[in-house]
Formats: sequence, structure tokens, C-alpha cells
Amino acid sequence: MIRLISMLFMMLIMVFPLEGRSLSFDNNNEFRNNFSALSQSSEIQNKIDPMVLSMALSGYYSLKDQGKVNRDGILTVIDFNRPSVDERLFVIDVNEGRLLYSGLVAHGRRSGENYAQFFSNDPGSHQSSLGFFTTGDTYDGKNGYSLRLIGMERGINDRAESRSIVIHGANYVSYDYIRKHGRLGRSQGCPAISVDSFQQVIDLIKGGSCLFIFHGDKDYATKSTLFNPDLALLHRRPLNRILNAYQHV
Repeated sequence: MIRLISMLFMMLIMVFPLEGRSLSFDNNNEFRNNFSALSQSSEIQNKIDPMVLSMALSGYYSLKDQGKVNRDGILTVIDFNRPSVDERLFVIDVNEGRLLYSGLVAHGRRSGENYAQFFSNDPGSHQSSLGFFTTGDTYDGKNGYSLRLIGMERGINDRAESRSIVIHGANYVSYDYIRKHGRLGRSQGCPAISVDSFQQVIDLIKGGSCLFIFHGDKDYATKSTLFNPDLALLHRRPLNRILNAYQHV
């Protein structure tokens, strides 16, 4: 039942992407114009699910309205509904209506094998987190050149920094690894990408751009404050009352 409600909710996000959110007039118009242009782009049509694109753009403009996006026009989408053997990381130029990059990306080792199924915000879980992030600064660490991610959603991914969730290159993210093992290798929770392209991608999205990690997970659909404005008062309202309201829609 809850799964059905979750899917219906996501369909409503696609059809009525701005309902319930206080986007500025300018960003409201930008959303509609850019979603129309992007969804009609042949290179994007063949790669990004329209529902995922709509959700990503909705969150991007919501964060932009809140002054939390410093890199205008750059949006990264990771679709963990897809298997690890598929390209599932996409960098979009929202303003120009272009796909700038698409490629492989790994999920956390305790999130699943070829498909990511389990997600967490907890330190030590070695699971991926869902939702909206902004990109932070770069640094050289144990995995080389890396990009910090800052979780924007309370209770969903806001421990990303303390968990050291970053974008970095990894040898287990390659088509050669897929040929040998039938799937990508897995990380400790980071969205790890190919060693052939990680520097390019990091430089493309660093410095405060928006990144969205999607999965058709019922918990995310019902707990995200970006898509459920009432949940912004989560700390003052019992969670079971809120979830019961969604179950009886």
C-alpha cells in the first residue's frame, strides 16, 4: 500500500512539479521552460527518465530559491533505480538544455549487488544516501582528487560530511570490471566514478552545484522535505501522524 502511494506521489511530482512549493515566479517559469527543453532533447530522452528529471529540476529550483546553489545551471543526476552496469550518472547544463556527461557510478557495498536497494544516513553503514546535495570543495585524500558532498535533507543525507561521502575515482568502476564480475565494484557509501573521467566530472560540478541521487524508495518519497513541505516541521510534529496522513490520501 505504501509503495503504491509512493509511486503515485512521484507521478504527481512529474505532472505537477511545483505544487506545494513556494518557488519564485522567475524560477517557476524557468522550471517549466527548461523541463520542456530538456525533456525534448534526444540525448537526454534516451538516458534520463522524465520523472527523475522532473524531480531533479524541482529540487534544484527549490534549493536555488533558498540560496543554497552557488553554481547556476549545473545539475547532476544519479539514478540508482538502474543497475550498476548501466550509465546512471548524468551532468546537465540546465540553462543550455544539454547533457554534458554520462557515465558509470558505484553505490555503497551494503546497498546491494548490481542494484542498490538499501540506503542510509548513518555513519559506518557503508550504504548510499538518497536525495539532494550540493558540491563542496575538492581535496587530495586516500582516493586521490575528491569532491566533498553536502547533504541538504535532514534525516536523509545530512550526515554526508561526517560520513566522508565524496565523489572520487575508483578502479572498480569500469566496463572491464563489469566484464569480469558482472557488475561494478562497490564503495563505502560514496558515488565513486571511473578513474578515466573523475577529474573531468569533479571540475565540472565542484563549487556549489546541485546533485540529486534518486531511487524509487518509499521512505525517501514520504520523508523528503523538498517534496513534502509539511515535513519541514518534522521536529515539531510526530512522524507517525504525518505518515498516516499520506497513507489515507
